[in-house]
Amino acid sequence: MRATAIRPPVPLPLVIVAGCIIAAIGFGTRGAFGLFTLPVTSDLGLSREEWGMAMAIQNLVWGIAQPFAGGMADRYGTGRVLAIGGLVYAAGLVGMAFSPDGLTMTLSAGVVTGVGIAIASFGVVMAAFGRAVPPEKRSFVFGIATAASSAGQFIFAPLGQGFISAFGWQTALIYIAALLLLIVPLSTALRGRSQSTPGEADLPFMHALSRAWGHGSYRLLVIGFFVCGFHLAFINVHMPAYLVQCGLSPEVGSWTIAVIGLFNIVGSLLSGWLGSRLPRQLLLASIYFLRAIAIAAFLLIPVSEVTAYAFAAMMGVLWLSTVPLTAGLVSLFFGPRYMGMLYGLAFLSHQVGSFVGVWLGGFAYDQTGSYDLVWYLGIILGLASAAIHIPINDRTAPSFIPRMA
Repeated sequence: MRATAIRPPVPLPLVIVAGCIIAAIGFGTRGAFGLFTLPVTSDLGLSREEWGMAMAIQNLVWGIAQPFAGGMADRYGTGRVLAIGGLVYAAGLVGMAFSPDGLTMTLSAGVVTGVGIAIASFGVVMAAFGRAVPPEKRSFVFGIATAASSAGQFIFAPLGQGFISAFGWQTALIYIAALLLLIVPLSTALRGRSQSTPGEADLPFMHALSRAWGHGSYRLLVIGFFVCGFHLAFINVHMPAYLVQCGLSPEVGSWTIAVIGLFNIVGSLLSGWLGSRLPRQLLLASIYFLRAIAIAAFLLIPVSEVTAYAFAAMMGVLWLSTVPLTAGLVSLFFGPRYMGMLYGLAFLSHQVGSFVGVWLGGFAYDQTGSYDLVWYLGIILGLASAAIHIPINDRTAPSFIPRMA
């Protein structure tokens, strides 16, 4: 038998509002890190590769910790996990502000902040939504949560640049850390955990993962999600510096990131709405294909403020629109009981892609003085991911729960 959704301890609208605010704060903070590339590397004397490695480790640690964070949320409750995550996340930013060199920055920005992002991530928020929301409405509500994350990016990009310009990058990190502490009181609205139905086994962590990995469509979904992480992390961290290299101002770079967040509100809501009406695997294939086309067009047209904002708008529509569809497929395959953990495994693949995209961007720039290699690789990977998603079966995994009970 499949796990059933339990009645939330607080009214559903409050659960959704609190979860969306948490997602906005957590993802908005993460989306602003690219603005710190130039001031941090200049002040601490770091190379782009060293800074890129710190951000790459952050993405990798985030991905490794995500299945465990989801598993803890499934077992012990989402509210507790999110509250701890908010504290760790804020501590990581304070550590970044006081980092005197590359090694300390890697530990604070990479390891501590990466763990904090995982525990306070929208993946854990989605686990709470998956538990509280009926199956037929999950894709749409996942889209709302993803749109809230994008709204956070739209808010935090200019806010972070304003803090940096007015107070310097170190004080800016302290102020943003203070905003992260809002996650702690908000997390109380998402308290609760998924419950097993009578006769259903409470599976060990690795047992549930091994069963899920045996489902072929899930494997394809996990592999394809790697490309999403590659695109997002590279553009988010290196786009502002790339535009400065092309002769534009740092403010244009910050507003480009903000425009991505603004347009992804539309993209995420549209994705969540379409995901309840059309085959999600084909929607995912279309998103990755359109990303490849958008990157190719951006490289072919001379860079200006207009083309930068146009590219940001296009990528914004496609930015996190993969998330409600991917989360919806995971929920469809396996139900809500293990969603936090199994979506976390898919997200680990996403973050491995993020690691490669961020690190390779810095490495390519230091070696060649250009980001062109990574842009072209992004086109190839987009086309490959589009092909990978087409064979996915948009249906429940056969006998997943009964075989494990």
